[in-house]
Amino acid sequence: MKSLYRRYRPTKLADVVGQPQVTEPLVKSLKQHKISHAYLFIGPRGCGKTSVARILAHEINEFKYEIEDDYIDIIEIDGASNRGIDNIRELREKAAIAPTSGKYKVYIIDEVHMLTKEAFNALLKTLEEPPAHVVFIMATTDAYKVPVTITSRAQTYTFKLADHKTMFDFLKSVISKEKIKIADDAVDVIIKRGGGSFRDTLSLLDQISSISEETITKELILKALGLPEDELIDKLLLAYLTQDINSIRENLKNLLNSGIKAETIAEELINTIINDPKPELMPLLSSLPDAKAPYAEAKILVALIRPLPRAISSHVANPTINPINLPSNKPVVSKPINSATKDVSQKTVPAAQAPKPIEQTAPSASFEWQSYLDKIQSLSDAVYSQLIKTEHNFDGTTLHIYPMKRIVKTILTRENNKKILFNAIENNVKITIHEISDSPISQTNDETITKISDIMGGEVISDGGTSPF
Repeated sequence: MKSLYRRYRPTKLADVVGQPQVTEPLVKSLKQHKISHAYLFIGPRGCGKTSVARILAHEINEFKYEIEDDYIDIIEIDGASNRGIDNIRELREKAAIAPTSGKYKVYIIDEVHMLTKEAFNALLKTLEEPPAHVVFIMATTDAYKVPVTITSRAQTYTFKLADHKTMFDFLKSVISKEKIKIADDAVDVIIKRGGGSFRDTLSLLDQISSISEETITKELILKALGLPEDELIDKLLLAYLTQDINSIRENLKNLLNSGIKAETIAEELINTIINDPKPELMPLLSSLPDAKAPYAEAKILVALIRPLPRAISSHVANPTINPINLPSNKPVVSKPINSATKDVSQKTVPAAQAPKPIEQTAPSASFEWQSYLDKIQSLSDAVYSQLIKTEHNFDGTTLHIYPMKRIVKTILTRENNKKILFNAIENNVKITIHEISDSPISQTNDETITKISDIMGGEVISDGGTSPF
């Protein structure tokens, strides 16, 4: 029995779902008998590039398309396996031979970006002076790796991953035809895990369609796929924002003990943040991707229990707020640091005089930090990504910026970046970028985490091992 993906693979351009920006102009050009000698399909994996390439190859030749058919005038080449100059030279020699039964000899080159430089040069010679009966349809996930000399000689079409509504309507049609009993919220889980890919989404539906003779629920799918519930991920993010160490450790332990892999937890945290990005959650995107074996559990723990700048932590004063809906437009202002604590690199500060964390005061009506961040982001994503890693306060005339890391200070104090910082400021407000030692950060006193961080230097690098719980 065919898989759902193969059963519902389109065989005509008119049947392709979710890619009108590709199919409509192709259908129009075919009706007008305007055939290009080269096409380039770009887009993420699983979005239908190869399927549309096969359909186009058949419709160019007016062949009836069956999934299992095999026409001698339609040649598929895997760019990853046939990437050398000798392979392309052989292709050029065979391309010179006229088609057997169709109007055109069509070459479909998948993953064309994998060709070597020499192979691209050989292919270019054919594209520059192509035989009248030859059509190339090239597909790639990495368009930037394809030389401009190739792309400039091809009609380029960009494929997109399907949005939720398009995929939901498509799946409901398949579910109805296949008579699968499944709840709508369970379908939502499948769509989320499919990531907009028709191939991956149909494969998941195929996988779970037989897990129960009764109606398939969201809970059944989460259990079958080893996924955490959204509420548990939200709790973990809220615990991160409030730096509730006991809650972080307990929630993470419960997820791991329920059989969910640490890598899956990290992936779900990343997806949740990406789907609704908030500045206060951005630091996790730099550390969670590293939460892989070995010691994936410990890496998640170190990522979650890290000092938060006060300017961020003040956003979460109400611990009952869902972290995904936390407000991100409230400016936070802190009192200036005593200048006696600044030059710690040159003198030792007695314990009794050790600098205290910055205390938060009411937001100032004369300076909107979030508005400033938004303006910086509109000017430079690079500067914005560094600025959100800082603390700040405003004393009425000067915006004080306190980088959390030396590299952040280095980047922000580059001349071109300083210009961006000053160009975004208003009302003649001055800016001072302080030394790293000027920025006290809330520290955790949790003994377990301190030991882990000391051992790993803030990062786990050992092989083997078990859960830290």
